[in-house]
Amino acid sequence: MKQRYELMAPAGNFPMLAAAIHAGADAVYFGLNIFSMRANSKNFNIADLDEMREMCNESERNVKLYLTLNTIIYPEEIEQLEETIIAVKDKVDAVICWDNAVIMLCNKHDVPFFISTQASVSNKQSAEFYKSFGAKRVVLARELNLEQIKEISEVIEIECFAHGAMCVAVSGRCFMSQMTSKKSANRGECHQNCRRSYTITDSSGNELEIENSRVMSAKDLCTLELIEDMKQAGIYSYKIEGRGRDPRYVDVVTRVYRKALDNHLTKEEVQEGIKELEKVFNRQFSTGFYLGKPTQDDFSTAENNEATEIKIFIGKVQNYYQKIEVAEIKLNEDLKIGDQIIIIGKKTGLKRIYIESMQIESKNVAGACKGDEVGIKISDIRKNDEVYIVKSKDKTNKSDSFVQLKQ
Repeated sequence: MKQRYELMAPAGNFPMLAAAIHAGADAVYFGLNIFSMRANSKNFNIADLDEMREMCNESERNVKLYLTLNTIIYPEEIEQLEETIIAVKDKVDAVICWDNAVIMLCNKHDVPFFISTQASVSNKQSAEFYKSFGAKRVVLARELNLEQIKEISEVIEIECFAHGAMCVAVSGRCFMSQMTSKKSANRGECHQNCRRSYTITDSSGNELEIENSRVMSAKDLCTLELIEDMKQAGIYSYKIEGRGRDPRYVDVVTRVYRKALDNHLTKEEVQEGIKELEKVFNRQFSTGFYLGKPTQDDFSTAENNEATEIKIFIGKVQNYYQKIEVAEIKLNEDLKIGDQIIIIGKKTGLKRIYIESMQIESKNVAGACKGDEVGIKISDIRKNDEVYIVKSKDKTNKSDSFVQLKQ
């Protein structure tokens, strides 16, 4: 029987949750509006959990819900923390945590828990320690290579990051944002100072001219070419970073890794998959620590987003006629036959089509202008869903980084 692996996708809101489910995720991880490492994401409320559970239970894969409670917990928050754990009991499949207070309260109220990468578990002894306290799984430190991971996988079920942004502090606990902006990364409020451009000077005022001035901005993790090696290393759950991204990111990345986990990809298929991943948010790609320690080539030259495609909002679904599967859309931008559009909504998740035909006042047209109301054939969407056009983005080639003394 073929080994089954878990693919875990991020969910920062309902459209992302729906997109993850439809794209083939086995599980999603999410945060609430408290105790979340992504405080700036929209996140969910406890009142949303029943609806989230219903969506997951109705899915083909019976998708699991993992709640992140992985920030630093202060003494005055213990009572609220316990109330939260009691409230989510039987509504989530596990809590992802690392603070001992969360661990103790999960045990007290019989809530399954996994150990977050924030705990920096990097050896068998640490894994055994958390297992002795009842942990069902460990999200390993990102600083480990595949050989080290294989040894730890003999002790407990292993989850590792497979794709997405990497912090310069790697497994977390960075204090840069706290020192400069009074916004703690360990409370989910990181200002991402590491992504900025910097100049470097010595005490005499001599300045280094750096082509890649983003000296702390790590490339994004991409393990598509390593999936088979990761399977051999004993990794069970493959985690996609990105609770702060959008539904299109979740859809594309989840579909690519779903295919990789279910099949042994050829080299050509891996390259095709990477091209798909490059279409959505990325800061260029790296294999992280899996093959060894990163080098200067693993730091990004990207100003922000190197995606080869962008999405532009062009309107909302004014009406949807279920029987004939036609959406009526009032356009904010021009649209023509052959354009690719995506529809995003709370229950819809993400739907993608290329325009093959459209009508204005029941007459076929080759194109439509801003302000027109058009009818487009598309299945299973809803009124008020948002509509975007997807376009290619021009990229400027950047040479390899180098450092030289400024004259």
